[in-house]
Amino acid sequence: MKRRIRMGMVGGGPGAFIGPVHRLAAEMDREIELVAGAFSSDAARSIAGGAAYGIGPDRSYPSLDAMLVAERDRADGIEMVVIATPNRHHLTAARAALEAGIAVMCDKPLTATLEEARTLEGVVARAGLPFGVTYTYAGYPLVREAKARIAAGALGTIRKLVVEYPQGWLAGEAVGKQAAWRVDPASAGIGGCIADIGVHAFHLAEFVSGLKLVKLLADLGSVVPGRALDDDCQILLRFDNGARGVLLASQISVGERNGLRLRIYGDKAGLDWRQEEPNSLWLSHADGRSELIRAGDPGLSPAALQASRTPGGHPEGYLEAFANLYRDFARLLRGEAAPLLPGLADGLRGMAFIDTAVRASRENAGWVDFTG
Repeated sequence: MKRRIRMGMVGGGPGAFIGPVHRLAAEMDREIELVAGAFSSDAARSIAGGAAYGIGPDRSYPSLDAMLVAERDRADGIEMVVIATPNRHHLTAARAALEAGIAVMCDKPLTATLEEARTLEGVVARAGLPFGVTYTYAGYPLVREAKARIAAGALGTIRKLVVEYPQGWLAGEAVGKQAAWRVDPASAGIGGCIADIGVHAFHLAEFVSGLKLVKLLADLGSVVPGRALDDDCQILLRFDNGARGVLLASQISVGERNGLRLRIYGDKAGLDWRQEEPNSLWLSHADGRSELIRAGDPGLSPAALQASRTPGGHPEGYLEAFANLYRDFARLLRGEAAPLLPGLADGLRGMAFIDTAVRASRENAGWVDFTG
């Protein structure tokens, strides 16, 4: 049996949503085990957070620095760190871990600002260690199937992309820990909705299509009165093959939950995938035929089958997709290849997208070049 990789967590303490998700996803395939954490900057809350994960007080630290020092001297010390904090901590935490010789899995977006992302790029280059970014939706089997089919020419020449990500949970006052930091520039950084979910949509469009964004026209708004960051976004896109696209991201769309959807149209066929029904992928052909592709089908591509854990008809969802990224990361740590794992380059493009869209909208600049 393979020895489980020992993981430490930064953030993810009491009241956090994403911390438990990281833990469940990391441990799903028994490749990785959470053994320590700096779950909060408050020592008592960190101990409480650790207890919720089954981690004793001796390995529930009041800071990342304290964890790195203590774990360095243990024979069973951590080998990787997951950063599950508000955006403003990403650079500091990633730099500290990498400079201590610890590999990093970082929540998206990569950092709070593009300048920070470029600083982190240098840190990662000097460290020479595995670095992953949790663009979760790249882990879904049928997202990987869509990517494989497009690469094989199933859609022909891509002409148009439509990606949308509506939510409604911030349509009113931002209540609670998870909402409050996302609308606070000091914690979230330069972008609100665009950085929280719009960047997911952007990454998904490029990941699946294989195209690169080259121009955009952005209209970002703060709809809720008094809100400092954007909560509603619409962006026109131009890709490197000439295809046009549109990206819609909103957190004030009342009644919407987590409606990420991707549609891509070529001259031979079009495809449609929805995150809320992730086990179905529709492929519509130019001759009028519609083909329903299901998760777990034996005819799927190797990439999709490798990302599936159950036979067809047994639904897999968000946690399994997240776990696929951790399984990929474990492969990197063991010296194997993981070509579908989002990494630093994806994180940098995401931050460039956020920065470009925010500035272009603020300046009412119209169409602007995107260099990524």
